[in-house]
Amino acid sequence: MGRTAGLPAELARLRVDERADPAQWPDDTGCGLLHVDMDAFFAMVELRTRPELVDRPVVVAGVGPRSVVLSANYPARRFGVRSAMPVSAARRLCPQAVYLPPTPGRYREVSRGVLGLFRELTPLVEPLSLDEAFLDVSGALRRLGSTPARIGAELRRRVAAEHGITCSVGIGAVKFVAKLASGMAKPDGMVVVPADRTLAFLDPLPVSALWGVGTRTEEHLRRLGLDTVGDIARAPLPRLRRALGAAAGEHLHALANGRDDRAVVPDAAEKSIGAEHTFDVDHHDRVVLERELLRLAERVAATLRRKGLRGRTVSIKVRFADFRTITRARTLPSATDVAREIHGTTVALLAEEGGTPAVRLIGVRVEGLTDATGAEQLSLDAVGPGSPPRWRDAERAADSARARFGDAAVRPASLLSADDR
Repeated sequence: MGRTAGLPAELARLRVDERADPAQWPDDTGCGLLHVDMDAFFAMVELRTRPELVDRPVVVAGVGPRSVVLSANYPARRFGVRSAMPVSAARRLCPQAVYLPPTPGRYREVSRGVLGLFRELTPLVEPLSLDEAFLDVSGALRRLGSTPARIGAELRRRVAAEHGITCSVGIGAVKFVAKLASGMAKPDGMVVVPADRTLAFLDPLPVSALWGVGTRTEEHLRRLGLDTVGDIARAPLPRLRRALGAAAGEHLHALANGRDDRAVVPDAAEKSIGAEHTFDVDHHDRVVLERELLRLAERVAATLRRKGLRGRTVSIKVRFADFRTITRARTLPSATDVAREIHGTTVALLAEEGGTPAVRLIGVRVEGLTDATGAEQLSLDAVGPGSPPRWRDAERAADSARARFGDAAVRPASLLSADDR
């Protein structure tokens, strides 16, 4: 079910007319969960400095031949352009669009500002990505002297006024319903699903609206005669368990009946940090691959240090020209945030694959994360005259230089281009 899917006609009144008297808005009693989703986030951020393009199709994407669409504004979406679509396909659908390269750092800056705005209202903010988050405002209503819908309207007003972008808000009694509602509110709207209308809201929706239902599961359910969420809600649970497996059957049956016990979890601990790169042309040269592993290891290590984390398990992801994909991992004796150690491990993992066919994508990831504030484990030969270099100290110094003078200020010599050298 697409994000821009509209409300069923009989439930259109759940869309809030923010110009009307709030007394006429849908009843939001008991609906303390909000899902806020920025509209065409990357494109809207770029359009803040390009207002002359607001009414034209705009696509934000990289410039390489294998780049994908990061974001498309709504005029471009009317031509079928979607996020994650290859740019080549987008250009065929909408050659008249303006294609803008992404601006590094700008989106994270706006995202931090928006999340800060959310946290002024409630500490229970669960970011899902740069451009969407759940909020639980149940405990803040008395303090704010407000209602969920009024809070949603105020959030939308402030996001537009302070950050120059729009957002859509869904409000419901459970997370699943709030997220569905925000998709139906797009673009630039708000939908409230009253607690006592939850089943009426869910019943007519296609089974694809349920979390966990992909294309194959949807086809399987339709073969069973289960076309709508209401069909699943009314299906005997033993039948769903037999058809889908116990866990999946129970999960879908609960959602279809409006049950979702998950709480909003603020600042959930990260489980891994990674980076990957898709080459413009396939590569089998081991020198090129190892150089890219170094660049990715530098990015991952810098992120670990910035977040005060270290990790024990280092893995690589390799996608070959035929789209076959492998992952390989190794657990280190102690946790690290040092690019040199991460890179050395990734090179060893790649070497274990022997002769490598042409590679389309390569990635580096560090897992098993722990807080880096604890004491660092030192080997006996790590101090004193003739001791090995302190790579962590060197990389931290490089972090400071890059923070002051830009990302290009300090780089490993092997990552310099011929012109740089």
